[in-house]
Amino acid sequence: VQLQASGGGLVQAGGSLRLSCAASGGTFSSYSMGWFRQATGKEREFVAAISRGGGSARYADSVKGRFTISRDNAKNSVYLQMNSLKPEDTAVYYCAANSLLLRIRAHEYDYWGQGTQVTVSS
Repeated sequence: VQLQASGGGLVQAGGSLRLSCAASGGTFSSYSMGWFRQATGKEREFVAAISRGGGSARYADSVKGRFTISRDNAKNSVYLQMNSLKPEDTAVYYCAANSLLLRIRAHEYDYWGQGTQVTVSS
């Protein structure tokens, strides 16, 4: 499975961005999907994950209530709507796929996209 993330950019604090991740080369609906992020000098951290059918989702406490993960299996895509952005959300955001049930640990994901930079100015 190949994953291509897009939609990052520079936004002011309080603003919104929508990240997209397009998948190809596999049966998208058979994968649970996740978003992770990595800030400069920090470890990669879990942001959100969604089940294969989209009926279940999990979020990191730091983004709960502000971010929403969704997917469109007909379009082989997963999305991350980010609202009320804060400077501490600044990071490279990665989408990932795994063939298991919904997971929040990076090492349980099999495929990774290239990342898209999100920068939130104060």
